[in-house]
Amino acid sequence: MKNLKVVTWNCNGALRKKYQFLDQFDADVYVIQECENPLECIQSDYTNWAKNHLWIGDSKNKGLGVFAKENIKLEVLDWPNVYNDHSVKHFLPCLINGNTQFIAVWAHSNNSPTFGYIGQFWKYLQLHKSKFNEIIIAGDFNSNSRWDRWWNHSDVIRELKEINIESFYHLYFYERSGKEQQPTFFLQRNLQKPYHIDYVFGSSFFKNKLNKVEIGKIEEWLLLSDHLPMFCEFTD
Repeated sequence: MKNLKVVTWNCNGALRKKYQFLDQFDADVYVIQECENPLECIQSDYTNWAKNHLWIGDSKNKGLGVFAKENIKLEVLDWPNVYNDHSVKHFLPCLINGNTQFIAVWAHSNNSPTFGYIGQFWKYLQLHKSKFNEIIIAGDFNSNSRWDRWWNHSDVIRELKEINIESFYHLYFYERSGKEQQPTFFLQRNLQKPYHIDYVFGSSFFKNKLNKVEIGKIEEWLLLSDHLPMFCEFTD
């Protein structure tokens, strides 16, 4: 796509009551975590808004969705999610208009004592990074370099950079991983507990087209969720 606007937001459930607030971004693609399955929701205005979508989840009430404008073609990519006999979640890979790879992310603990959250994404990266081309990876990673352990967020950042994939927030604001000035999440909606755990990563193709990165205003979005949306715009 010549021009592309992307939003990722963990809506903290009940997207059917909140989706109208996203219209201010006029995005082409929305990645929404903790949203209900539009195909199993009886609220017709939500299902109409979500008619061009992909969705996965463990429960019809809480999953990971990709929602796009009607003129955009979404196709699921048949990429396995099993690493060493263990399923990883939640990752929703797709193609946008037949050429742009897109991976929606809601990194999960997955009941793993050692490889929860960013560990889940690290496993998914090992499975599929050889396929990455013109790609965007967006979502709630539940992770930050501040919490590095023996496998860690910083290692994932380095591994992505080796294949020319970087975080657009950090590129746009010239900030280091773990030193972010703008949080995307407030634990229990407490302003004293800010964290940066939502990201949009992408390949050099999109890095060269990056026009804007924006985090939703705290006073507006914290009324709706414990996460703030992240908006990225790419233009020629």
